[in-house]
Amino acid sequence: EVHLMQSGGGSVQAGGSLRLACTASGFTFDGADVGWVRKRPGEECYMVSRRYEGGDTDSLMSVEDRFTISLDSAKNTLYLEMNHLEPDDTAVYYCAAGEITWSMACLAPLSGRYWGQGTQVTVSS
Repeated sequence: EVHLMQSGGGSVQAGGSLRLACTASGFTFDGADVGWVRKRPGEECYMVSRRYEGGDTDSLMSVEDRFTISLDSAKNTLYLEMNHLEPDDTAVYYCAAGEITWSMACLAPLSGRYWGQGTQVTVSS
């Protein structure tokens, strides 16, 4: 059985930093498509950063200068380093892996797609 377990998140002031982590059991991130998705209040969720199975990464332009997605293969843990956080970054953040797309409903089930439980990030002015 596959489980993705998230940690990190919390409340910070604008300009601060947070690092989210996602550790998988029953699934190997290395060689798989993985990403971070967020749902901002009143909006649909959307992937903000993605690591493709070959190792290439991509992020939304709104975060690419501030967020970094990385994978520690030895720990089978996916990270999202978030710097210079802004109030608009306030959202619930999910890690996702497997059969993922840039536009997915949060927690939308699909064979071969796996989700973390989500974590709240709140950025105050």
